[in-house]
Amino acid sequence: MFDRIREDIASVFHRDPAARNAWEVITCYPGFHAIVIHRLSHRLWTLGFKWLARFISHIGRWLTGIEIHPGARIGRRFFIDHGMGVVIGETAEIGDDCTLYHGVTLGGTSWNKGKRHPTLGKGVVIGAGAKVLGPITIGDGAKIGSNAVVVKDVPPGATVVGIPARLVDDSRRDARERQAEQMGFSAYAISENMDDPIVKAIHGLLDHTVVTDQRLNKIIEALDRLGARVDELKALEDKFDAAYLNKIVD
Repeated sequence: MFDRIREDIASVFHRDPAARNAWEVITCYPGFHAIVIHRLSHRLWTLGFKWLARFISHIGRWLTGIEIHPGARIGRRFFIDHGMGVVIGETAEIGDDCTLYHGVTLGGTSWNKGKRHPTLGKGVVIGAGAKVLGPITIGDGAKIGSNAVVVKDVPPGATVVGIPARLVDDSRRDARERQAEQMGFSAYAISENMDDPIVKAIHGLLDHTVVTDQRLNKIIEALDRLGARVDELKALEDKFDAAYLNKIVD
């Protein structure tokens, strides 16, 4: 048990740059307190002391604002950042090295007995306010965006955002981020499904720019194969990109 506690403390340092020393983690981190209390209550639950396990879990909820059912199975180096409002259901299963932020719910969609809560693989990260519902599986290394509502399985390594959650197209996301950096701001964590019309307009402009770049590159490659001189075309392309970005910024 003490090995697990040492691992839990170390995981805080790995994932929270605000942590300064072990004493601060032990005394001031509700996520760490919730994990320690859960390990005790879960042990009692598996030994058959159901009421005592629930009572200790209830005390942990009162102290930390984090509700973890003693029946939930949680792996090693689990980290809850901030923690307020986190709810983890009875049949939830969480793999090693997972991270949850405040307001996350691992809940059920049925009143039936049996498996009704999510299963998280290793290294899963769930953003603030996200809801993962039902007996679904979140693959190893998957990321769930803030405020997303996930009701279907998520493949390993994937990123999902929105309501209901949808897979993010990595190629379009990377292209958007590169274009956004040139424009002087970061569009990271902004979902294309957001209702903000300005965000939608910017996404539309960025998508148009990416498609135009791809078409120009294909034209240049075709001309190059035909033996044409493409130096002037490349210079024209760079001039077009600069003018287009300046027009967007203005």
